[in-house]
Amino acid sequence: MRDLGTAIRTHWNTVRPDLRCDGVAGLTAAAVVLPKAMAFATVAGLPVVVGLYTAFVPAALYGLLGSSRVLSVSSTTTLAILTGAELGSVAAEGDPAKLAAATATLTALVGFLLVAAKLMKLGFVASFISVPVLTGFKAGIGVVILLDQIPKLLGLHVSKQSFFSDLESLVRHLPETSLAALAVGGVTLIVLVITEWFKPHSPVPLGAVAATVVASWLLNLSAAGLPVVGAIPQGLPVFTLPDPALIQALLPGALGIALMSFTESIAAGRAFARPGDPPVDANRELIATGAANLGGALLGAMPAGGGTSQTGVVRAAGGRTQMASLVTAAASLATMLLLAPLLGLLPQATLAAVVIVYSASLIQPTEFQAIYRVRRMEFRWAVVAAIGVLVFGTLQGIVVAIVLSLIGLALQTAHPPVFVIGRKRGTDVLRPLSADHPDDETFDGLLILRPEGRLYFANAQNVGERIRTLVAEHAPRVVVLDLSRVPDIEYSALRMLQEGARRTSVTLWLVDCNPGVLDMVRRAGLDHELGPDHLLFNARTAIERYREFQAPSAPR
Repeated sequence: MRDLGTAIRTHWNTVRPDLRCDGVAGLTAAAVVLPKAMAFATVAGLPVVVGLYTAFVPAALYGLLGSSRVLSVSSTTTLAILTGAELGSVAAEGDPAKLAAATATLTALVGFLLVAAKLMKLGFVASFISVPVLTGFKAGIGVVILLDQIPKLLGLHVSKQSFFSDLESLVRHLPETSLAALAVGGVTLIVLVITEWFKPHSPVPLGAVAATVVASWLLNLSAAGLPVVGAIPQGLPVFTLPDPALIQALLPGALGIALMSFTESIAAGRAFARPGDPPVDANRELIATGAANLGGALLGAMPAGGGTSQTGVVRAAGGRTQMASLVTAAASLATMLLLAPLLGLLPQATLAAVVIVYSASLIQPTEFQAIYRVRRMEFRWAVVAAIGVLVFGTLQGIVVAIVLSLIGLALQTAHPPVFVIGRKRGTDVLRPLSADHPDDETFDGLLILRPEGRLYFANAQNVGERIRTLVAEHAPRVVVLDLSRVPDIEYSALRMLQEGARRTSVTLWLVDCNPGVLDMVRRAGLDHELGPDHLLFNARTAIERYREFQAPSAPR
């Protein structure tokens, strides 16, 4: 019993710091998530309390099921805009019951589509975003968030259009800056920056939020013209069933919202993953976000997904596990029941300062520098991904990021290297001919070529041209094609080999075929066309075979 008690105390002492950090992070995130969620509800044309429902049920369900340690799931700007567009097309204006049913139907469809994507194992789509492109995407998102929050920090109202239009509008309205908002937001910003510099992950942000709420109450800042969050209705969410009659009309839009929810969640989860964290499992994310939306649909929530800014707050405030999301969900529940009047006093400028401080970390110039030093092409991909977010928006920016990654992959695989192989003089070591090894030997009439990478329709023509060029340059009697570095050969590439063998008088030997490649060669009948003596174990065997059956020749 004494040993058990000691073990329990040891475990508690290990976990307790995480619980404390996650509690502070969850409450700090709640100060950001809840007002933003309510604002997003109004963007979608829904009552502000729907935002609280979305920060409650989906956050709790994702916290129990998600693979990211810190991803905060609620509503986001893009999801709110897409939701508003969809609901506006089916919900009768001024009919709350119809609007609630349409919201439940749309959210349930989003959840169903996410779960269906898991069953079809479509989570691999998230793997098509490379690290440099993700770096650019993160930076672009960071810039967008900063521009979105600066007007609130200055007490300005800027109509949302596009990034560059919003930037121009911000500059035009700068003379209208509210000194009260600037003072409140500026002080909060300075306190947060200093705190983050000297003592990161402290509970000071939560204290700053609480202090501004108290100051807003004591000084009646809203009466002085300082924008605050505003009144919030109190009460628990009402159970709402989806309307099957709306499924057909809402399905196309739900598909786009599901894609947005998944890609935003994956991007945010990976953006804030730290070394040592478990990897973000794309298929598990589909289940977690799908369940979060299905559960939220029954309790009045709008479509939800992982949010970049609130996840940044969780991470920067010291969050380590999904306990922070559960704390945020609990704070949402408490707000619905008890704290709505207090949170309604929170100045918008304070909220903007919190978001700015914890979103600026998305912009990492050092990462761009590291990419630039290693590979210029991928640096350009990162820059274009960042610009894509600014020009086209978040959803289109993610599409740009995926397309860039696919183009990069295609460029890399469309031109696989084909090496001429020589032998290190006096040894049995075979390696590509190089100016670094001018003494390597080759054999008259024998050309050993080693392509590297998967051979498929996109690179078959290029590989064939490269082989023909090398054959014309060396004029061999026998070409040995070393396929040891080819993990797979697709039908188009196999046809290229067959046609090349038929059209040339040069003898072709295949050596060191991987099992999958050898199976394809046999299925196509290429082994019979070449003859059993022309499929050899490896390049060394080919050299010995050539020297046995051809006229003796000294190494060059």
